[in-house]
Parts: sequence; structure tokens; C-alpha cells
Amino acid sequence: MIDRQTVEKILDAADIVDVVSDYVALKKRGANWVGLCPFHNDRKPSFYVTRTKGFCKCFSCGEGGSPVNFIMKIENMSYPEALRYLAKKYHIEIVVSIVQIDTHR
Repeated sequence: MIDRQTVEKILDAADIVDVVSDYVALKKRGANWVGLCPFHNDRKPSFYVTRTKGFCKCFSCGEGGSPVNFIMKIENMSYPEALRYLAKKYHIEIVVSIVQIDTHR
């Protein structure tokens, strides 16, 4: 299990525009970024990324979420796998918390 402080570091470091732009060609439009949705056959840009709020959303198919949710969906990963992926991307060392089990019950 990844240490809580490490999870917080990963979530703080993960920039939604940076993460999504690895998969989607984004163009700045006002305060947002927009591109073709990677989750369906998009003909017109309907995939919006908002850096200030830290999320993405397709206004055609409804997919979206945080950087972790995006990586989970696009890479078909579990939550811990997506956290590890983002930790590697942002050069964050994974600290594992040790849960001690009382075997003397």
C-alpha cells in the first residue's frame, strides 16, 4: 500500500494538462485546453481540460476526471497502478506503508 503522504505528493504534482497532452493534441481556448477525445471517435474537439480545476471532460461521451482517473481509463490501470505511473512520470519515490497485523489474538 502506498504511503498517504506519497499519494498526496503524486496528486499535487500531477498536472492535468501535462498528463492529458501525452495522449491528446491540446489547443488553448480561453482558460481551458481542448482536443479530440481519446475515448471515442471524435470529429470535432469536445474534450476539455481545465488546469485550474485539475480535471478533464468530454462533452460528447462524458468521459473524464482527474489525472489519476484519466490514466486509469486510457491505460486500463487500477488506481494503485495509475499512482505508480504518475509517480514515475514526476520522479516521486514511492514510499510503502507497512500495516502491522496483530497475530497474538
